[in-house]
Amino acid sequence: MKTEDIITKARVLIEALPYIQDFRGSTFVIKYGGSFMDDPDKTMHVRVATDIAFLAAVGINVVVVHGGGKAISRAMNALGLQANFINGLRVTDKATIAIVKKTLDEIVNKEVCSTLTGVKIQSKGQPGDTVLVCQKLITDDDGAPVDLGFVGEVTKVKVKLIKKEIGNGFIPVISPVAKGYDGKLYNVNADTAAGCVASALRAQRLVYMSDVPGLFADPKNPESLISTLNVSEVDRLKKKGVIVKGMLPKVTSAVRALQTGVQRAYFVDGRLPHSLLFEVFTDKGTGTEIVQGWWLLWSFPPFSVPSEKV
Repeated sequence: MKTEDIITKARVLIEALPYIQDFRGSTFVIKYGGSFMDDPDKTMHVRVATDIAFLAAVGINVVVVHGGGKAISRAMNALGLQANFINGLRVTDKATIAIVKKTLDEIVNKEVCSTLTGVKIQSKGQPGDTVLVCQKLITDDDGAPVDLGFVGEVTKVKVKLIKKEIGNGFIPVISPVAKGYDGKLYNVNADTAAGCVASALRAQRLVYMSDVPGLFADPKNPESLISTLNVSEVDRLKKKGVIVKGMLPKVTSAVRALQTGVQRAYFVDGRLPHSLLFEVFTDKGTGTEIVQGWWLLWSFPPFSVPSEKV
């Protein structure tokens, strides 16, 4: 190996050192989703799992909340059902919720756990309805009435059950399905679920892994990536049409998580090799970081997800 290469690698390690020291013993919630999950040869899938293994190896408590929207849509198409969305949220009828539950718990969750096992990480699948409690979603983020069927919003997180798995040396892998107070199952947006879990755990970092590099000031210009976004800019970007569709629940849940104790939230491209490590352990990062402003409490309605006493 050339001396220059050795020096370059050493500099990377030295740059990461203060972050490793600061984050040791803290909790990170990783939202695991996007097209990289459907990578045919699983190369990207394994790379993200390897990054998570690194986080665990340096003493960070990792909790994974996974998506699976594309897998659900495929399962629905196979049965002749059409997927419909409103503001990035899936309309879920009685037939759809059964498909959602089976696909997320029996296929996607097991695949994520299997991939983590492949990089020597002990993980434990936790069906969302065992740790997430919800009520039926009846209004959108602007307060307007909405009926998406069996779609819920998380009201309680059973933190003790999640922490128990962490204490036993596992990485909890949670699916975005919740149980309502009426005993029925509800589909929960995975981005929103991740934000709720991070809030309840008072996580130090909340990372959304997806198939986009982050937020762009101009969605048509790949050079306009926003490296750091203050929550004071969120409403303006919504009005400009910068934050739309699938990014709406991501940004909204990130801001609410910051409001309730999470220190930083990131949007990271899971397709980029080791983007998670670059974002967490380097000064510049690769995606979009959302930070909180002094006026945050006036920006969104009060929001909190109480920990369920088990």
